[in-house]
Amino acid sequence: MDALLDVKGLKTYLRSGGQTVRAVDDVSFSVRRGETYCLVGESGSGKSVTALSVIRLLPERITSHPGGSIRFDLRHDADRHESVDMLRLDEVALAKIRGLRIAMIFQEPMTSLNPVFTIGEQIVEALRLHHPAMPAAEARARALQALQQVQIQDAERRLDDYPHRLSGGQRQRVMIAMAMACQPDLLIADEPTTALDVTVQAEILKLMKALQQNQGMGILFITHDFGVVARMADRVGVMRQGRIVESDTLEAIISRPQHEYTRALLNALPANLPRPAKPEVSAQEPYIEVRNLKVWFPVRQGVLRRHVGDVKAVDGVDLDIRRGEIIALVGESGCGKTTLGRAILRLIAPTDGEVRVAGKAITGLSTRALRPYRRAMQIIFQDPLSSLNPRLTIETTLTEPMAVHGIGASQEERIEIARQALQTVQLDPEYLWRYPHEFSGGQRQRIGIARALVLNPGFIVCDEVTSALDVSVQAEILQMLLELRRERQLALLFITHDIGVVEYVSDRTLVMQGGRVVEEGPTGQVCAAPQNDYTRKLLSAVARLPGGR
Repeated sequence: MDALLDVKGLKTYLRSGGQTVRAVDDVSFSVRRGETYCLVGESGSGKSVTALSVIRLLPERITSHPGGSIRFDLRHDADRHESVDMLRLDEVALAKIRGLRIAMIFQEPMTSLNPVFTIGEQIVEALRLHHPAMPAAEARARALQALQQVQIQDAERRLDDYPHRLSGGQRQRVMIAMAMACQPDLLIADEPTTALDVTVQAEILKLMKALQQNQGMGILFITHDFGVVARMADRVGVMRQGRIVESDTLEAIISRPQHEYTRALLNALPANLPRPAKPEVSAQEPYIEVRNLKVWFPVRQGVLRRHVGDVKAVDGVDLDIRRGEIIALVGESGCGKTTLGRAILRLIAPTDGEVRVAGKAITGLSTRALRPYRRAMQIIFQDPLSSLNPRLTIETTLTEPMAVHGIGASQEERIEIARQALQTVQLDPEYLWRYPHEFSGGQRQRIGIARALVLNPGFIVCDEVTSALDVSVQAEILQMLLELRRERQLALLFITHDIGVVEYVSDRTLVMQGGRVVEEGPTGQVCAAPQNDYTRKLLSAVARLPGGR
C-alpha cells in the first residue's frame, strides 16, 4: 500500500543563543491511509518537532532542514493525486494543504481556541478559508454537523458558546471537530489527551478511531503514554534524542522490544516497577482525622448579589490517615479532590466539619494559632515551575520556610539542612545556588519535594505530582516518595487520576464523585473488585497495555 505520508532522513535543526540544536536528526517513517502511527518518547526526544516539521509550523528564522524529505500524497480531487515534498513548497501552496488535507490537534485546546470568538465562528472560519465560495448558511450547517460528529451535547446551542464555557474534554472535542470539518487525509494529534481524565480520554480516543474508520484518514499520533499507544497504534516509532531508535508493529514493540531504551520505558510503567515492601502502619490514633468536612462555594445572582445556592465542592467527607500510610484520592476533574486536600491543610476555609492533626483540632484556629501546625502539614503541587518563585535561588526557596518556623540556629545551619534535603531527593547540593528555570521538570519536582521535607512534616498532600512527567521520571519520583514514606513514617494523601499510579503507590483508595466519597477500601480490593458503578466506569476507562503491562 502506498504511503500517505513518507518521511525519509528528516533533519530539523533549531538555532538558539548562537547554538544549533539537532532536534530531529535523520528520522524516517511512513503513515498509510487508514493507519495510526504513534511516535512515543520522553519530553525533548523530538516528537513534537517532527510533527511540526511535517506541517511546516516551526518559525522559519530559527529552523533549517539540512537533509531529508517529507513526501505527502496530495489529493486534488477523487481521481487526481500528486506527490509533493512539504519541505520544498512555498507558503501559498502550504496554506492550501494546512487544515484542508493535513490537520493538527494540539495538546492544550484553550491556547488553540480564540477566546473572543464563539465555537461556531471558529469552525466556520476554518471552512470558509479553504472554501471561500461556500455560503455562510452552509458553513454553519457544516460546523453544526462537525460538532454533532464529535458528540457534543446540545450542539446547536454550543455553536454560539465561547471556549471558556466548555470543559476541557468539550474543548478538545471542538478542536477535533475543527480539524475534521474539512475532512483531511492526514490528522496529526500532538498529545491530545494528556490533560484529560481517564473517562474523557477514553471517549476522545474512541471518537478519533471512529472518525478514522469513517473517513479512511491516516493519523500521526504523538504521545508519551503507552496505554494510549495500546489503544490507538497500528505501528509505533520510539524516539530518543532526535532519532527513531525502534519502529515496528504495536504487538512487536510491546511484547518483543529490541532496543534497550524501549525496554527501559516499558519497565518504568507503574505496573512493571518492582513492588517495595510496605512498612507497618502505625497502630496508634490517626495522624490526620477528617470528619464531615464540607466546602461550599456560594452562588450569587442579580444586582444585589443574592445568595441563590451553593456549589458543594466537598460535601461531608470522612477520612483517617495514619503515619506511614498512603491514601490515594481519585476521581475526575471537578469532583473535589484538590479542594479536599487544600481544606485539610486550611489553605481553603472549610464551610463545616472538623480536621484534627495528631489529635488536635485545627479547623477553628486563627491564622496565628495555626502557624505551628503549618510545619507539620505540607503540599507538593502538580506544576513545580508555577509553584517555585523564578526570582529566588533554590537556597532561598528552601531556607525561608525554615526561618519562618524557627528551624536552625543560624542561616549556615539552615543551608546545611537544605543541602541534606537536596541529597535526600537525589540532587547535587550545589544546585542551591541556581534558579528554577535552570532545571528540568523532574528536577523541579524534586525541589518541590525538598521544600516540603525541610520542615520535617508528618503529613504531605501530593497533588497530581507525576501527571506532567515522563514515565521514567515518574517512576523515579514515585520510588523516592515510597522510600521517604518508609524512612520518615510520613502520612501521604496522594491526589491523582492515574489508576496505574494508584495501584503502585497507595495502601488505601478513596473514590470521589460530586464532592462525596462514593467508595473506599484497600487499593487492591477497590481496583480488583469495585463495588460502585462510578468506580467501575473509571477503571474500565483506563488505557492499559495488553497483558496488563
